[in-house]
Amino acid sequence: MTTESEMNQVGAISRVTDWHSVEWRNVNQNVRRLQARIVKATQEKRWNKVKALQHLLTHSLSGKLLAVKRVTENSGKRTTGVDKVTWETPEKKIAAVRSLKSRGYKPLPLKRVYIPKSNGKNRPLGIPTMKDRAMQALYLLALDPISETTADSNSYGFRKGRSTADAIEQCFTVLARKGRAEWILEADIKGCFDNINHEWILQNVPLNKTILRKWLKAGYLDKNVFNRTEEGTPQGGIISPVLANLVLDKLETELNNLFPVRRKEQKQFNFVRYADDFIITGRTKELLENEAKPLIEKFLNERGLELSTEKTKVTNIADGFDFLGQNVRKYNGKLRVKPSKKNIHSFIEKVRTIIRTNQTATAGNLIGLLNPVIRGWANYHSHVVSSEVFGAMDNATFKALWQWSKRRHPNKNHFWIKDKYFTTRGGDRWVFFGQVADKDGKPKNLHIFKAASVPIKRHIKVRGEANPYASEWETYFERRIDVQMEANLKGYKRLLALWYEQNGICPVCDDKITKITGWHSHHIIYRVHGGADGNSNRVLLHPNCHNQVHSKGLEVVKPRSKRSVTKA
Repeated sequence: MTTESEMNQVGAISRVTDWHSVEWRNVNQNVRRLQARIVKATQEKRWNKVKALQHLLTHSLSGKLLAVKRVTENSGKRTTGVDKVTWETPEKKIAAVRSLKSRGYKPLPLKRVYIPKSNGKNRPLGIPTMKDRAMQALYLLALDPISETTADSNSYGFRKGRSTADAIEQCFTVLARKGRAEWILEADIKGCFDNINHEWILQNVPLNKTILRKWLKAGYLDKNVFNRTEEGTPQGGIISPVLANLVLDKLETELNNLFPVRRKEQKQFNFVRYADDFIITGRTKELLENEAKPLIEKFLNERGLELSTEKTKVTNIADGFDFLGQNVRKYNGKLRVKPSKKNIHSFIEKVRTIIRTNQTATAGNLIGLLNPVIRGWANYHSHVVSSEVFGAMDNATFKALWQWSKRRHPNKNHFWIKDKYFTTRGGDRWVFFGQVADKDGKPKNLHIFKAASVPIKRHIKVRGEANPYASEWETYFERRIDVQMEANLKGYKRLLALWYEQNGICPVCDDKITKITGWHSHHIIYRVHGGADGNSNRVLLHPNCHNQVHSKGLEVVKPRSKRSVTKA
């Protein structure tokens, strides 16, 4: 078993021989403790201390275990790099932990792939090997606490505990009231990830320069042809979003310094950024064009970046603007945030494509494909003015499903089709349904998810100064996770009841169960041994903890409630 005292002992890694015997509770505590110390040293600007703590973390057994755990549990765990290697077995994971050494480390080139964009063009992605991903995840454990401590307060993209909903809520805060700024600079950086200056990163990012340079200069293979990388950070690397954040941080500070706020005065500018998308509000169009824009261009130029002249523009709030898939606009002086027309069109086209390309699927399987898409889209827009749009999207989905049903049975009349594919549920007489087999092979009904069933609820924005790695903010972020998980599990009563019962804690590793970590519903007494299928015989576990329980034949006991979960 791994303990804190083993972190710095020579040979500690060689003594770990079984992945499923790792004490993840201790591992998590060790890493969190070091990250909290990095935050404190950063706040005190003790950079030599920061460097020493980073070295300790990146060479610790706990850090290496967490890094391998991350890359073998995320959605890309089966995606290979140029070496075509994956780490799917416990033996490979332990071998991977032992291989994470900085001495002699040389990253392999990235595998270049392309994914289509909404404008018809392709976005290049660089896929690192599993080992390079794990090394990036390891060093990210030591870099992210610094990034969070020094970040702009109104930066929300690729940051722990922050989301697009926080960015949109900040837009509402700075624009909604009467007398607030009415002009918005919509900024677009031309090829942000592809053009960042390497020398600026090496001089300003507080991380091991040797390792960092190797990542930046690793190059990529495109159709088996090697290409050098002289600028930019690859989209697809684990550490790339945080590097991009560090490059763009301090822009808000520069804007605030341009026009310092005197007492009882309103700010001349308000800044909201999500990754490389940002807006700046100002009182006049001239102020944004003649003062803010030149400052931004100078700031970006120092980092090898520039604004896109075609996409960067100044807009009046009465005309509205699109930001993060939502439209922000004032109607007769009242601010309304709605799903953008472009986002609505993309969503319904995705739904229609799924229906159109699954003509031979059963109704139940088709519903299984559609429901996650509809639920995810509706949840994304559930904190803005979306009720009318939700109803319209449900109607469009119904029409597409009706056409699907008629094409399958061209010789049947409408009454027959309605009886076969549509049922009454909650007062709605036209609910599309189908059957799928459950775990025991018995048929069960599935119903199409209605976007209109998602309640509209105002999002509470994260506090600007909140730091998820600082010990004094731990309780604050736990409360926010509780509220978010309740929203995610709202439609799953049994899972939500279990999560309440456990206070959101996995009983194996004593860590929070979140949407990011995922979960498994584990039977305490297996059903083959006569265990019941109800919640009295179930407990929620992390996926890795679930594997550990089954591998070692561990007994799981229902946890006692230690604290009450904050209700939404």
